[in-house]
Amino acid sequence: MYGVRCVMVRLFPVTRRLHELDALRGFAVCGIMLVNTWQHTREQLGDPGRNAVDWAIDNLLQSRFYPIFSFLFGLSFVLFLRSAAARTDHPRVVLLRRLAVLACFGLVHQLVNPGEVLLPYAIFGALVLLPASFLPRPGVPVLGLAVTAWAVHEGGGMKLIPGLFLLGMAVMEYPPPEWLLPPFFVVTAALAVGLGYLWIRTLDDFGLFYRGTYPAAGLAAAAAYCTGLLLLLRSRPRGALLAVLAPLGRMALTNYLASTAVILLALPLLTADPTRITGVLLATGVLALQVVLSRMWLARFRYGPLEWVWRRLTWMEPVPNRRIGSNA
Repeated sequence: MYGVRCVMVRLFPVTRRLHELDALRGFAVCGIMLVNTWQHTREQLGDPGRNAVDWAIDNLLQSRFYPIFSFLFGLSFVLFLRSAAARTDHPRVVLLRRLAVLACFGLVHQLVNPGEVLLPYAIFGALVLLPASFLPRPGVPVLGLAVTAWAVHEGGGMKLIPGLFLLGMAVMEYPPPEWLLPPFFVVTAALAVGLGYLWIRTLDDFGLFYRGTYPAAGLAAAAAYCTGLLLLLRSRPRGALLAVLAPLGRMALTNYLASTAVILLALPLLTADPTRITGVLLATGVLALQVVLSRMWLARFRYGPLEWVWRRLTWMEPVPNRRIGSNA
């Protein structure tokens, strides 16, 4: 009985952390959906001017969620590599095949959504994360901090992806203690507000905006959002938050690609509204529907539709998906 209890004590924190990672990923899906809807609408409108919706999304959401996704991708890289090492003598070969399948998804997605992130993720994963898996453990966080600092200096954007991949990988190798969450949240939230204010005050300084202030503000806000959500997941609303966000995160690939199709089909409706409020309502409605559909799907299947395809092609073998007892 003592042995069983010890095993449960060890497994529970791991299980809790995996649920929290799903919730963080689902949270990022929500933000990316809102930002992508807004971006596609503005691109179609040409020069629509700026209103309150634009200000809120630009200062609170834009450049705040893809860093979360990038960080989690690096973290998941280590999880998958460890899992693959338990199944095969050549885990990096399997991982490279997983990245190749992701690149195929990205190539197809690029046809309808130029500038999407799946293809860069696959490329940076092969060129940065895979070689980094051979580095000594202390080298990963050092390299991650250096590459991220360089990317911020250079204006952020997709340049941030490799450094955030490495930082996610480093956090998986060196998990921070839980007591750091509250002070880290306070510091990053203060930085996000301060840097955001600095950006607003320096809009006329083109160089300062693009070469540091804006990406730094985005990273600080992303860190504050993540730690804030993790703190909530350790409090009373935990169950409700997990019920909403975790299914979105477990089917992140399916939901992300499906949201692109919805946005593109809805563009005539979105561009007809100069206030951009329709875009916010559409994104919110689609996300609510995706939560419901994801929960229904995962009650019957272990993986989302595209997640199952991705896993099936990665391992090149049958992957059972239907849950035992399901009539689906």
